[in-house]
Amino acid sequence: MTALQALLGFAAWTLLLVILVFLQRGVRVLGGTPINHWLRSPRPTDDPPLFRRMEDAHTNCLENLPAFGAIVLFAASSGRLGAIDALAPFVLYARIGQTVAHLSGLGVPNIYVRATFFSIQLVLFVWMIVNLAS
Repeated sequence: MTALQALLGFAAWTLLLVILVFLQRGVRVLGGTPINHWLRSPRPTDDPPLFRRMEDAHTNCLENLPAFGAIVLFAASSGRLGAIDALAPFVLYARIGQTVAHLSGLGVPNIYVRATFFSIQLVLFVWMIVNLAS
């Protein structure tokens, strides 16, 4: 997998999560929940826990996607994709791992696993930037 493919995969993963949130809300609207039920603040308390975790996982993706995109697109525009091609797929794998840990629950072990996958992404971002700067 190349860095550009990993970036596309990251974007697709983010899109998949928002589609799942959208579909769940659509089912709820068809079941009688008012369409204006999901205001930004305060969040509804009657949403299923999995649904709230899915929204949070989507938000986590949105936090890292711009940084990953900037790194990969800089590498592409400067003709230096080779400097990050070996690392970029692991950003996607760590993102998927973080999402799965997020969706599986909120217990302390889940939080440690999520934090580990998040840390891996941060280390990979720095590593890729160092590779591109050298």
